[in-house]
Amino acid sequence: MDLLRSLPIGLYLEHPVTWLHRLDPRVKLVWLLSFLITPVISNVNWRIVLALGAIAITLTARIPFRALRQQAGWLLIVCTIAFIVTCFVNDGLAISSQPRWPDSALAIAPATNYQYILLQVGRFHVTRHSLDLAINLSSILFVLIYSSSLYLLTTAPEEITAGLEDLMQPLRRLKIPVTEIALTLTLSLRFIPLVLEEIQNLFRSVTTRAINWKKLGLRQSFNLWLIVAERLLENLLMRAEQIAIAMEVRGFTSPDRHRVQWHQLRLGISDGVALGILVLFWWVRLVWGWAA
Repeated sequence: MDLLRSLPIGLYLEHPVTWLHRLDPRVKLVWLLSFLITPVISNVNWRIVLALGAIAITLTARIPFRALRQQAGWLLIVCTIAFIVTCFVNDGLAISSQPRWPDSALAIAPATNYQYILLQVGRFHVTRHSLDLAINLSSILFVLIYSSSLYLLTTAPEEITAGLEDLMQPLRRLKIPVTEIALTLTLSLRFIPLVLEEIQNLFRSVTTRAINWKKLGLRQSFNLWLIVAERLLENLLMRAEQIAIAMEVRGFTSPDRHRVQWHQLRLGISDGVALGILVLFWWVRLVWGWAA
């Protein structure tokens, strides 16, 4: 069991370095926000285009399949389950409202092939409304999670915090501590692997002792895991204290006095092309992507 490499989402891919890695983190962050915002009040066609666009970006960047296998696999399973469940959900979700069934004259009219019920399996049926709702739900779920994981996969934690700090500079006029927020976020992202390492070490220490859980019983098992959790908390507090001491030894008193530049932000030609495509992206969304 290796928690540092088996997480289904949030891992950073250091190698190979793709064109997505080389983009400025601010540009990638604006693109991510566009993928998260544009599905709101959009039609189903736009959401499907977003899902296909995210897959196309992954293919053109030539991201190894091993890096996407876990997170894409779980995401596809969740989206498939959401799609199937929503398809067979009752029309109106058990809410008292105006019936959605077509007029009886329309239903028996020989001049039209309109069918509101698309599939019926016993007491369950798939209607046009439930199918549209299922496509909307599964597509927006895929876009939101996949685009976020793709951003984390191709952007280092230091780049994320540097980009956020630069984009939040206007908030300084409102007396908001932008540098402190960026530093806290950086330390938090760097502390996550330490937490996973401590959990992994404690889990291995428990498994190597070959404890017979059946003989312990429920109460003693609970006491044992309580001791493990207490030990985990002690180790994490000790790690946090070590980080604080290391910062004090290096003379770190405040972010304004001890400035740490995590990443150099520079816009290149590829960033300009990405921003140009982003303008076209938003133009298409405003013209064509609205919900009916």
